[in-house]
Amino acid sequence: MTESAETVAAWCREHAITEVECLMPDLAGIARGKILPTEKFLRGLKDDAHKMPESIFIQTVTGDFPSTDIIDIKDFDVLLRPDPTTIRPVPWYDEPTAQIICDCAYRDGTPVDMYSRQVLRNVLKLYEEMGLTAVVAPELEFYLVKTNIDPDYPLETPTGRSGRPETGRQAFGIDAVNEFDPIFEDVYDYCAAQRLDIDTLNHESGAAQFEINFQHGDPLDLADQVFLFKRTVRQTAMRHGVYATFMAKPMQNEPGSAMHVHQSVLDASGQNIFSDKDGNATEVFHHFVGGMQRYIPAAMPLFAPNVNSYRRFTYYEAPLNIHWGVDNRTCGLRVPESAPDARRVENRIIAADVNPYAGIAGSLACGYLGMKEKIEPTPAAMGSTYELPRGLPVHLYDAMELMEACEPLKAILGPRFIKAAAAVKRAEYDTYQRVISSWEREHLLLNV
Repeated sequence: MTESAETVAAWCREHAITEVECLMPDLAGIARGKILPTEKFLRGLKDDAHKMPESIFIQTVTGDFPSTDIIDIKDFDVLLRPDPTTIRPVPWYDEPTAQIICDCAYRDGTPVDMYSRQVLRNVLKLYEEMGLTAVVAPELEFYLVKTNIDPDYPLETPTGRSGRPETGRQAFGIDAVNEFDPIFEDVYDYCAAQRLDIDTLNHESGAAQFEINFQHGDPLDLADQVFLFKRTVRQTAMRHGVYATFMAKPMQNEPGSAMHVHQSVLDASGQNIFSDKDGNATEVFHHFVGGMQRYIPAAMPLFAPNVNSYRRFTYYEAPLNIHWGVDNRTCGLRVPESAPDARRVENRIIAADVNPYAGIAGSLACGYLGMKEKIEPTPAAMGSTYELPRGLPVHLYDAMELMEACEPLKAILGPRFIKAAAAVKRAEYDTYQRVISSWEREHLLLNV
């Protein structure tokens, strides 16, 4: 047994673990994998015996598979290689259970290039080759809603401790958060047990809409944390008789939910390269912003991955463009007021329904291309940008065409990953297009 496997085995013994969940995010960010008795899991580590079919990387959110030649018709197994740094308890189970996130490799040991966690690793390696380290801090929004077992029925706001649902805007309302204290007390306890380094919790603009901020740190570790946090919140909410949803636009008259990502870059000495010794913004900072402006439209399927994602941009507070500005929340790219060593770029375009690995990888890839190609940004926006040209695709189908045609982004994220993502998203879009909505039945059935 390798040293890392011994470490995992010792951890399982220390925590009296009886079962282990081997997890991996699919393209949609859904947790896939296997649940094994602990002893069988540990034996599998010795023999490299944990496997999954390659088709898991092109499974749609509906559970279907697109027609594509990207994988062999035989659907060979790939190896699941648990990452020992990610082992954590599953705190909401009564039985002592562990969860561990896996890397994926082919039989010859080559990493699976369609796997979003590997795509993020590849982007971070490009930064390392430049002697740089990327740092991110996600801010994730979500709603609590009444349980909904009929998908044709609109979502409703749940009742809290007062017994009454919210009807007005309660942005940053303390008492509005306290309405759901029992849920959030469990969320904080579960996150602490899993080493999920969440920071602040606040009420957002929507009814029963909340935001959790994560501490800044390593992008791969933060993507792991967001992946596990989503699952934690959903499981916790269900234990309290409500649903938690990370849909980008779950309710018609409420604002959408985003995953804003703050990004900065450090040199080998740990200094923020976005500021010079006098505290001024550097040329490389402007190139990073310029790269995001140029390539974000092509990366939109990674930032707004579902048909519902684009409904979020119909609400007036959502970013509609790729302008940037200092402390300007009307911009898709916001630079918060900060000390020079904390200068960063906030990508406000990413939706909450994103696969966090793909979303963070795509955002850092755009900035990387800006630094490599020395792309100059537009002048900083001084006022509202809501009336300025949109600059972003308005539908998933348009976004996919931009992504497939963008050779620089394809070279960084990998042609097979882009091809797989496009095939999956096109299949999902085609399935959606076959659905007849209640609006069509209401307004067209007897009128046209």
